[in-house]
Amino acid sequence: MASKGEFVREMFATIAPRYDRANRVLTAGLDEGWRRRAIRRLAPPAGGRILDCCCGTGDLAFGLSRADRTLDVTGVDFCPPMLERARQRATQARANIRFLEGDVMAMPFEDSSFDGATMGFSLRNVVDVDGTLREIVRVLRPGARFVSLDVTKAPNAAFKRLFDLYFYGLVPLIGGVVGGSRAAYAYLPNSLTHHPAAPQLRERFARAGFTECGYEALMGGSIAIHYGTKP
Repeated sequence: MASKGEFVREMFATIAPRYDRANRVLTAGLDEGWRRRAIRRLAPPAGGRILDCCCGTGDLAFGLSRADRTLDVTGVDFCPPMLERARQRATQARANIRFLEGDVMAMPFEDSSFDGATMGFSLRNVVDVDGTLREIVRVLRPGARFVSLDVTKAPNAAFKRLFDLYFYGLVPLIGGVVGGSRAAYAYLPNSLTHHPAAPQLRERFARAGFTECGYEALMGGSIAIHYGTKP
């Protein structure tokens, strides 16, 4: 498990300089719209303190800030080069967002610290999904919601075959050219292989302690926005 964490950290460090550009190319720019939907699903309270887990270069954190300038947004990630890129973007955008180094499985925050939390395209990369969900429950205040946007397994067999052709076949090729590492963009699709399908992940949200758990399926069910509320 530790070796997976080290591998993922080093992989993201390798692709950090080109990560944002690769995301836009690989999703044809659709990822920005998915993030906006995830933020609407979060429905953060005005002036709320919001945590973006596994924030990477900060796409969701910046989206939160743009959606409501009153939000107090903190991003946490364990990959220094990704955080460096996020801080550069914050300086350029003059955005008042804190980006902190930390492991999402053992975050440096007190219990019940945040009014909401997000995660984008990262839950399938953590070492322990259940442990991560429990840790997020811990740092949320009662009534706060967690929203996770990620790739998932499309339920329609025909659509899944087409998506798999792109995700497992073309993404490594395009990612290698645009993102600078074919190996990294081969791993990212394969990280979905052992990740739970959307209905099973909803159940794991519930087992971790969330209530009102559900998910919104996008792109024929190949993208999902999972959500749950701390009781």
